[in-house]
Amino acid sequence: MQQYIGTGRIGPSGNAAYTGTAGSYGPIGSQTYKVRVLVTTDAFVTTDGSTPSSTAGAYIVGLSPEYLTVTPGQTVKAVQVSAAGTLYVTEII
Repeated sequence: MQQYIGTGRIGPSGNAAYTGTAGSYGPIGSQTYKVRVLVTTDAFVTTDGSTPSSTAGAYIVGLSPEYLTVTPGQTVKAVQVSAAGTLYVTEII
């Protein structure tokens, strides 16, 4: 079963490398309340600017895009589970 995400326009986007040290994208734009997040390897991800870890953040499977609700001004961060990768964030406006 596929979840309905809704529609939106593609807004600003960017990417950042992550390892055991978090990669980050932000701050989120003033009119953005949804982002599309893709990580190239399994990663822990946060949207509130805190540093992700196994106890803080969502486990996101690599190469599986996720849509997350955000508040303008927040920062998306990712840290590796076991291998370095790249965080891709697209603002949906």
